[in-house]
Amino acid sequence: MNLHFLFDTFREIYPQKECDDPKAFFSPGRINLIGEHTDYNGGHVFPAAITYGTYGLARKRSDRLVRMFSMNFEEKGIIEFTLDDLNYKSHHHWVNYPKGMIRFIQELGKELPCGLEVLIYGNIPNGAGLSSSASLEMLTGVMVNELYGFQLEMLELVKAGKRVENEFIGVKSGIMDQFAIGMGKDNCGILLNCNTLKYEYAPLPLSEYKIIIMNTNKRRVLSDSKYNIRRSECEKALKLIQQECKVQSLGEITEEEFEAYKYLIDNDVLQKRARHAVYENQRTLKALQALKNDDLKGFGRLMNASHVSLRDDYEVTGIELDSLVEAAWKQEGVVGARMTGAGFGGCAIAIVKEEMVEKFIFEVGKEYQTKIGYQATFYAASIGNGTKAIE
Repeated sequence: MNLHFLFDTFREIYPQKECDDPKAFFSPGRINLIGEHTDYNGGHVFPAAITYGTYGLARKRSDRLVRMFSMNFEEKGIIEFTLDDLNYKSHHHWVNYPKGMIRFIQELGKELPCGLEVLIYGNIPNGAGLSSSASLEMLTGVMVNELYGFQLEMLELVKAGKRVENEFIGVKSGIMDQFAIGMGKDNCGILLNCNTLKYEYAPLPLSEYKIIIMNTNKRRVLSDSKYNIRRSECEKALKLIQQECKVQSLGEITEEEFEAYKYLIDNDVLQKRARHAVYENQRTLKALQALKNDDLKGFGRLMNASHVSLRDDYEVTGIELDSLVEAAWKQEGVVGARMTGAGFGGCAIAIVKEEMVEKFIFEVGKEYQTKIGYQATFYAASIGNGTKAIE
């Protein structure tokens, strides 16, 4: 992104110079490399921050007004609110995410002494499941933290972002998105235990490879009822296993323990859901080991197995995601491919040999369009750092 263009646009939108020149910030999107639907089952996830994301320019005002403009929603114009009314308002559209963030930062005892004016530009495709909302939350958190010198730890901002989703917007999501976006590290994945927040960085040996994000262009709504149904199915399966196995979550169970106790789950559907949660968590731990052993092909096999489990046991893929992933598996130079995110549309990812990327996109795109009837969109992504100020 051309920062000069953003600064010029900022001056057009906010011609009256309030105080200083604006400061620039960037907040990435995220992909989850492996470990899907494991977070609320007490397991591990393996996300990474990507180089697509959300840019923000901000400067302080002299009054208590907050004014926000997004180049992605130009038709909405400047949306404004005051620091004295930080309640959710549906007509404030996308601005509810930063507003919620400001509210929860103030609840941490960090009162904003004055308002600010903000310009936003994001290049994450909307509805693709790459966490544009968490990217915006973390952008706002870092922006406010830096502009006002609050010195809040990144983990506090991560937790505030999760509160925005859960308490302000009303989505029952876990902490993975904000954590990956805030704590991301260049060329590294993060093995994160969503219960304890213990984490470990794992170097991704991708010098000759690219991560290709494949967008089905079927929009996915996270508050989709199917997401909540899967959660309740796993909770029911856990209760049945707890009759004889003293665990607090499916994420604590090994593959061997699951096979020993699965007879307690007397419903085939519930047994499939639990099997995915248990085996996917173990795959995530094995993925860390594969990377430590510099075994990218082993990592790819685990990605493939993850997709099969999400398709057959968890049933959250659908024809669009399956068509993309199955087309990707056939291509030369592909290490592994799987859906990423909650499913029911959104995106899949593939790790592809750099010199094969162009052919890969052409072949997979052609097969997808023939089968589904409309185009997929492809993005070559790199693994980058978390939310930060741009010098």
